[in-house]
Amino acid sequence: MMTMGFGNVSVTAANADSAGRPRDMYAVYFQKHGDSGVLETGRLPVPSPCPHEVLIRVEATSVNRLDIAVRKGFPGLSLGWPHIPGSDAVGRIESAGTEVTGCEPGQRVVINPGIACGRCNHCLSGKSTLCDRFVIVGEQINGAYAEYVTVPSVNIKRVPADFPLIKAAAAPLAYITAWHSLVTRAGLEFGDRVLVSGGSGGVSTAAIQIARLFDAHVVATTRAEEKAERLRGIGASEVIVTGKPEGWAKSYMASGGRPFDIVIDSVGSALWKDNMRLLGRGGRLVNYGRTSGGEVSMDLSFVFWKQLQVIGSTMGDPGDFETVMNLIFSRKLDPVVDRVFPLREAAEAQDYLEASRQTGKVVLLNGERNSPEDLAE
Repeated sequence: MMTMGFGNVSVTAANADSAGRPRDMYAVYFQKHGDSGVLETGRLPVPSPCPHEVLIRVEATSVNRLDIAVRKGFPGLSLGWPHIPGSDAVGRIESAGTEVTGCEPGQRVVINPGIACGRCNHCLSGKSTLCDRFVIVGEQINGAYAEYVTVPSVNIKRVPADFPLIKAAAAPLAYITAWHSLVTRAGLEFGDRVLVSGGSGGVSTAAIQIARLFDAHVVATTRAEEKAERLRGIGASEVIVTGKPEGWAKSYMASGGRPFDIVIDSVGSALWKDNMRLLGRGGRLVNYGRTSGGEVSMDLSFVFWKQLQVIGSTMGDPGDFETVMNLIFSRKLDPVVDRVFPLREAAEAQDYLEASRQTGKVVLLNGERNSPEDLAE
């Protein structure tokens, strides 16, 4: 039987359509919610691009806390089975829909994981995250833990030929979220004092770097003493090793610490009271997650007397994506990659992230390539 080379797999004629494109693909997916043991590997149909979409042959993706939350399930989430996780994707255009122009097969691109209708007032004003039809790749729709993924052509950006594959895969969701939270939503200004809670996560390490672009004084928190030096290397001016879940804010202030203009948080309930306590007058707490729980309480006297703002933030808008990826491709921001796993070890990679063993991002490579040399590709 005739065999054709296709990326990291061999495609037989029986498994290809008349144009030589494969009919099915290797993928990591789950068919029920649960721990990492529900993740399966196997072959699923290759998605067909709609007229306004492109089909991308995925070379690398990354692991986000969102992947774990979707796998476990949460109220309001409704999935089709089987579901493929993964919000980030870097790869090469395989084919394009009939309405797509300017996209050539073989171009290496990175995706913006946020998809909106593109027609409502929110979208037309550049605020797609407020669109009623806004979804995130890998959350409400199938994602990139697979050989192929489809996205609208407006959601791709060409990757420079000399830019490392793995760093491109580590960037989109984390850096878009950090930029949207700090700059778009919280209004980061030059010289602000910024507290990044849970400082070793992917979004947090991105936030440290972004805040430093604005010459901010950045303080990061971590529960692990061994991560403190690496956080300083990323750009943190100070690192607070919290130890106990609560009470560290009083100790920080008692030791001469100053209040903050912005606190960026995805931890939620475990750090909420301390984060609120550390805000100065006119301070802004911007929240984009709840890894420790979403039920919080606060003393409103702090809020009205110090004129505080509590701001919610989700992912980012197209303008955030363009701005932050341009900064990354021009080497003004440097995605922090902690570890690389092959896609077949996605369950182990999620466990590694869920245990908070990383500082920065965890990347998944399609095929067999998972050596440190890939960082320089």
